[in-house]
Amino acid sequence: MDTDAGVRTRKLQKVGGSTYTVSVPKEWAREQGLEAGAQIHLYAHGDGSLVVRSSERDGGELAATRLEVDGESDESIERAVEAAYAAGFEEIELVPTDSFTPAQRRTADSLARTLVGAEVIEAGADRIAIRNLLDSADVSVRQSLVQLQFAALAVHRTATEAVIADASVDGLDARAAEVDRLFEMITRHFNRSLTDFAELDRLGVGRTTLFEYYRTARQLRRVADAAVEIGAVADRLDEPVPDATVPEVESLAADARRVVEDASDAVLDDCGTDIAHRVLDRREETVAAVEAVDRALFERSPAEAHRLNGVLDGLAATAESGGEIAEIAVRSAIRNGE
Repeated sequence: MDTDAGVRTRKLQKVGGSTYTVSVPKEWAREQGLEAGAQIHLYAHGDGSLVVRSSERDGGELAATRLEVDGESDESIERAVEAAYAAGFEEIELVPTDSFTPAQRRTADSLARTLVGAEVIEAGADRIAIRNLLDSADVSVRQSLVQLQFAALAVHRTATEAVIADASVDGLDARAAEVDRLFEMITRHFNRSLTDFAELDRLGVGRTTLFEYYRTARQLRRVADAAVEIGAVADRLDEPVPDATVPEVESLAADARRVVEDASDAVLDDCGTDIAHRVLDRREETVAAVEAVDRALFERSPAEAHRLNGVLDGLAATAESGGEIAEIAVRSAIRNGE
């Protein structure tokens, strides 16, 4: 029975005492270069799917990649390694157009240290090799997302405290780097799952759940990016924020973080639509409050409003990112019938 152009429904036929067979449309087989007698490979996965492949290799192309990079540029090394790591390759081999300098080899080693599970196994003038040593079976994407949530909110807290308390932004870059490390690791496993069907089984997570975690991670990284911008404004302030403004900014920052935290918890804990909708309502209230404070500041002192414009924009962006996460939770709850 044909249900649409891309789906065929077949009945299982029993053959012997312990085997079932199912027919494959002839046009599909021909499109894959298959004919009667050809060998195919079957995979059963933890999410309930059965996969039929004409190739035995399941994600084998992610075993290694060899990339030629500009031997005169540190940036080319960084871009190549980051892209190959995010794509999910287990081993990354870099070869130069000329030769690698000692400084470039140190750059590769330093970069590998920032990537979860990565290590330089060879660094010569004509070859740099980086290998992933972390088994996906030992990874908890959910726990990594929890850590990412904590790190992103910590960056945000540090940045806003620098504004309202005239505090130092020391340590902000290190915390933001931890956000990047966790985001890149989650991105790596998500991308691997698109090619290597067994990745989901090793991670012990369903396909849709992993996608939701990845999308949530992207928004948490944006929260950290907004915090870095807030920190940059704090670093440029030539005088403390007026006492009358401090409680307003402090309250808005706390509200924006709460939107992000509650939205992330809704995704992580599979909360129902009611909770997620309440978070969305708070997102709207927080953004409206930011705009109200912005207008009030302009009326009190245009100069002060200009100085703090980047801070308020960052707080609004934080709440908006939390709202995006809450919408992920809403769609998840609806899909699960909650």
